[in-house]
Amino acid sequence: MRNSTRSGVGPFIVMDVMEAARRAEEAGRHVIHMEVGQPGTGAPKGATEALAKAMDQSPLGYTVSLGLPALRKRVAQLYGEWYDVDLNPGRVVITPGSSGGFLLAFTALFDSGDRVGIGAPGYPSYRQILRALGLVPVDLPTAPENRLQPVAADIQGMGLKGLMVASPANPTGTMLDHAAMGSLIEAAHGQGASFISDEIYHGLEYEAKAVTALELTDECYVINSFSKYFSMTGWRVGWMVVPEDQVRVVERIAQNMFICAPHASQVAALAAMDCEDELQANLDVYRRNRALMLDGLPKAGFTKIAPPDGAFYVYADVSDLTDDSRAFAAEILEKAGVAVTPGLDFDPQRGHTTLRFSYARSTADIQDGLERLRVFMTERKVIGEPA
Repeated sequence: MRNSTRSGVGPFIVMDVMEAARRAEEAGRHVIHMEVGQPGTGAPKGATEALAKAMDQSPLGYTVSLGLPALRKRVAQLYGEWYDVDLNPGRVVITPGSSGGFLLAFTALFDSGDRVGIGAPGYPSYRQILRALGLVPVDLPTAPENRLQPVAADIQGMGLKGLMVASPANPTGTMLDHAAMGSLIEAAHGQGASFISDEIYHGLEYEAKAVTALELTDECYVINSFSKYFSMTGWRVGWMVVPEDQVRVVERIAQNMFICAPHASQVAALAAMDCEDELQANLDVYRRNRALMLDGLPKAGFTKIAPPDGAFYVYADVSDLTDDSRAFAAEILEKAGVAVTPGLDFDPQRGHTTLRFSYARSTADIQDGLERLRVFMTERKVIGEPA
């Protein structure tokens, strides 16, 4: 059968790495997973208990397309708790994961052929979803001196209809402060471009609180999810905050695209928001793992790394080691039993010389993985034996 030109999107390379790791495990190998941005923990206990109770009490059918009113209200409350932002719950839209939020945002805001700026390196699915919708992703190469985040000068004269930013970012973990975020918002609005802020890693910060775009403007789309801080990747539930005059626009699209986010996941998500002790315990694990990575990766020979302010990634420049990050990642998996992600996922132009390391799994796994990397790099003659 004929395929559309829109269907010609690239693969999500990290999923290919996951499959290679799965095959290695199937063959009996023990693999340390540093490739995927998935918490090693599951949903909070209170979330699963709430869902079990709800399933005993009633069937879980469709919800309204904007989401359970109680969940929308609780999300709005979160913005008061985390950022001192007074948010109208009517502006909150519950989505089938952040991916559903991207589809809704891009469909609501842009026409076919519109150009949308995204920072490079950045989350690869932005690029591929935009292409699948007949839009034009415009990579904005970022600089180390700007913490691998876009700056206002990067979007001047680009003819953009939209700008997408992420803070904390994937794959780098770097963040935008108030001034940097405000400058980008002003630059985007100054040329009539819609501003979208991906805040999926909020809550996973280590030295300073992440800034939400809603602290600076109501004229933006904010996208978030229960996948990362709330440890609910497989539940496929997230949310958006949109301007009041955009709610009905998004609602109509959601009604037709998704009907609603999964009812069961919404019930669990509502309960998860009150499991603060468990969530903070998870964060403490990531904090320990981050410290181990910042100490252990340089000792293993990975010395050029971005400053990971948040999320659970370290992005490394390995240009002194390889010009083929995909082959290098495959070699690391084969010889060290550690799965890592080649940077080509995140930066098509420069990613052949970068790797992403995730520290979302258990501390024991991170310690084991770092030692395996050290041994691998010693055998590769990149580093010497420890004194």
